[in-house]
Amino acid sequence: MESAINIDIKAIQHIGIPVTNIVNSAIFYSKLGFANAMERPFVHNGEQGTCVMMRRGDMIIELYQMPDSVLPEIASRKDGHIDHVAFDVPDIDDAYATVKAGGFNILEPAPVFLQFWRNGCKYFNITGPDGERLEFNQIL
Repeated sequence: MESAINIDIKAIQHIGIPVTNIVNSAIFYSKLGFANAMERPFVHNGEQGTCVMMRRGDMIIELYQMPDSVLPEIASRKDGHIDHVAFDVPDIDDAYATVKAGGFNILEPAPVFLQFWRNGCKYFNITGPDGERLEFNQIL
């Protein structure tokens, strides 16, 4: 077994779930005690989607509704609706360099900035042995 890389992961930051109706999903999770902590639009392949971060205590579920052109594929999924698990890291650039040096399959050529939260966030993804996506994310 290979040795672990020395990366500073503080906790699971959020779990990302693609949804087909952001309003219905936000209502569902609010009934479980989650509150809307942030809502922002995003662009995917030139089309607009919506992201809502639902928080309950230290737990965050990222609900995101992709643009209409992608919704049929999401609606047809039978299993595997959780899209990614995100790890909270204190320094995204250090995490990127460490993961890259460790030989992992990184999906982005550099950390990506999103205007989420108050000051934005940066993230990048790797894939695991079965194609699962693991996101490293720093809230700025």
